[in-house]
Amino acid sequence: MNFSIETFEKYTLVKVEAEKVGGIISPDLKAKFVELNAQNVRNIVFNMHNARYCDSSGLSAILVGNRLCKNSNGTFVICHLNDMVSKLIQISQLESILNITPTQQEAVDFVMMEEVGRELEDE
Repeated sequence: MNFSIETFEKYTLVKVEAEKVGGIISPDLKAKFVELNAQNVRNIVFNMHNARYCDSSGLSAILVGNRLCKNSNGTFVICHLNDMVSKLIQISQLESILNITPTQQEAVDFVMMEEVGRELEDE
């Protein structure tokens, strides 16, 4: 499997197991994001620790996940980017659109803070 899924109370962790996020796994990744969204998952932490490379189809999958979470009033956070993937996101001018953290724990903390903010807004 090219990615693994772990479900927690407030978020779902999607962890890339492949070295390349591209044409081979991108369609499956997009389908998984759509499936999670249909299951009312609104917060996703996308861990790219194992990914050494990402192409435009990989970026497209990431943007699908981000859009689905935003449309569900949730949060999509990417963590553990290597330098090459980080530069691709910067070149694509997506760093202002995507939530990016250095570590998985910081990504989880980011999601939790967003959830607290939404709960306070609802009161």
